[in-house]
Amino acid sequence: MNHLLEIDLGALKQASKPTLRQHLLNLLCQVAYKEGDFVLSSGQRSSYYINGKQVTLHPQGAWMVGWLLLEQLPAEAQAVAGLTLGADPMVTAVSMAGADCDRTLFPLIIRKEAKGHGTQAYIEGVALPEGTPVVVLEDVVTTGQSALKAVERLRGAGYQVNQVLALVDRLQGGAELYQQQGLTFEALFTIKDLQSRWAEINPA
Repeated sequence: MNHLLEIDLGALKQASKPTLRQHLLNLLCQVAYKEGDFVLSSGQRSSYYINGKQVTLHPQGAWMVGWLLLEQLPAEAQAVAGLTLGADPMVTAVSMAGADCDRTLFPLIIRKEAKGHGTQAYIEGVALPEGTPVVVLEDVVTTGQSALKAVERLRGAGYQVNQVLALVDRLQGGAELYQQQGLTFEALFTIKDLQSRWAEINPA
């Protein structure tokens, strides 16, 4: 199967949600999912690797991610945020999807370390009132620590954070960690979805 590097955006705009999900799953399997021997950012070894940025930095991929995640946001959410670098294109995509349907969602980017100059801030973006509801986004969840760091930074700044949304859940403890922290968690796909589709389009 050829890479979907030129998915027709006009057709995507007319597609149903299930069709969008299928296109996005296909793209994930074609450009983001790899099998082999890998060491993850968590330090764990894995027989597969998912580079979510291959999809979130893909023009049509970003568009699909933005719209599909937008549909998962609670009505009260006023901003979307995530830890740099994986969440950067995601918060932008969701914010732009919101703007297309007259819903204002401020994108916030959480630094891993405080800025070394100026305001020395951890959070980049428009300063919002204390208590503003923010949803944290993540591309690929393994242990859940990256998104949790973003949650902690946002809560420390006075924002209300009750939910994490992800592109892919590797089913390796992230959901359980979020539950322990009182966070609702949803992912568009799990690793089982990717591996099942991968097997279909790459028969042995």
